[in-house]
Amino acid sequence: MKMLVTGGAGFIGANFVHYTVKNRPEHDVTVIDKLTYAGNEANLAPVANKITFVKGDICDVELMDKLVSETDIVVHFAAESHNDNSLRDPWPFVNTNIVGTYTILEAVRKHGKRLHHISTDEVFGDLELDDPNRFTETTPYNPSSPYSSTKAGSDMLVRAWIRSFGIKATISNCSNNYGPYQHIEKFIPRQITNILSDIKPKLYGTGEQVRDWIHVDDHNEAVHLIIDKAPMGETYIIGADNDHVNNKQVIEMICEAMGKPKDWYEHVNDRPGHDLRYAMDSGKLRRELGWQPKYTDNNGMMEALKTTAQWYDEHRDWWQADKQAVEANYAKQGQ
Repeated sequence: MKMLVTGGAGFIGANFVHYTVKNRPEHDVTVIDKLTYAGNEANLAPVANKITFVKGDICDVELMDKLVSETDIVVHFAAESHNDNSLRDPWPFVNTNIVGTYTILEAVRKHGKRLHHISTDEVFGDLELDDPNRFTETTPYNPSSPYSSTKAGSDMLVRAWIRSFGIKATISNCSNNYGPYQHIEKFIPRQITNILSDIKPKLYGTGEQVRDWIHVDDHNEAVHLIIDKAPMGETYIIGADNDHVNNKQVIEMICEAMGKPKDWYEHVNDRPGHDLRYAMDSGKLRRELGWQPKYTDNNGMMEALKTTAQWYDEHRDWWQADKQAVEANYAKQGQ
């Protein structure tokens, strides 16, 4: 199978490429990435001789037409994805997440190719902290930021092209990922690299917010199962049942995993409009396709946080040059 991975030099996309090369060597993988600040060709260095890399923009109509015409399936990870950045400047999110997805959809429609579209739980908005419910595939969309609203728009475009034009496509909405190669502006790697830099981790507000954390390898295994087995037109929720752990507990787990006292962190200003709770019901994926996450419950998450921290410790050259600028940006926001 010839596979085109958009955003394959970013965090989740690069891990997907690594996973694919290791576990699906029969796939011929091409990666397209614009190499914005969140994309790094070095993320693909360990598999560079086993893939084809194209530096380019998914909004480039001619380029996407050519690349899609030469592939069997497009796995669409490319997105602007950082909530804080979307609050500072929404336009890149509108352009990449909506216009870029439209460009891919038109190329897929023209050439009769298969698409798997990667999305997020943030399209559903959030739940109250005491709400026992979880997001399902039928939960109404209620996005609350420029980032999540543009991802919601991209999901709706995919569904419209499935219904209106009969394209062959599936969608997955995943909870918050963590693992190697994640940009250090994100919550978990920011705290890990703070500790490695002898800076106390930073907790937004009271830290009561809940995210259904999932290790990136569990996510990407689920994506491959959907590609292999799912009927066309279906949507699947991907979550690891870690929705009982709030951000305060995550920081405490990171401190413990890295040999610091549990309370070795400081509180900073909360993010404007910060969503309270995400919780994912991945029952459909488990029942229909037989998926099971490896890094679930507190013990599994602690194990995964230790290996993630070890990766950042062993790859300081990957992130240290950016650390000062990232912290300076947060400092401007009092965070």
